[in-house]
Amino acid sequence: MSAAKQRIVLSRQEFRQLVSQAIASLPSLVMDRLTNVEVVVRDQPTHEELTVAEIDPTETLFGLYSGIPLTKRSSSYGMVLPDKITLYQRSIEEGCRTKQEIQEQIRTTLLHEIGHHFGLSEDELEEAGYK
Repeated sequence: MSAAKQRIVLSRQEFRQLVSQAIASLPSLVMDRLTNVEVVVRDQPTHEELTVAEIDPTETLFGLYSGIPLTKRSSSYGMVLPDKITLYQRSIEEGCRTKQEIQEQIRTTLLHEIGHHFGLSEDELEEAGYK
């Protein structure tokens, strides 16, 4: 008989605290380029978000960047809603066995989505180790 994978479930406050720690750990060079970017936490992605991310509904999406990457902004950029990085708490929890794994996944996902904000493609992020 095989043991079922245990899932750690954090309160939203605990999860947001880990997100805050991940943001605080970012180098100032990165933080300086994150103007007009909001980081939000939601339980799971919607069907529409999976479609936008080109993710099959049977796959797991830990995070999503929505906005205009820095590389696509022109001199007319302004007066727009903030870009958004969404982290999906339940998806991350389901992919991890310990609180430390959750913390590491939050940071990896955050860096992945920040990479999209900087204009990096999925292939470039995967090559850099941020799959």
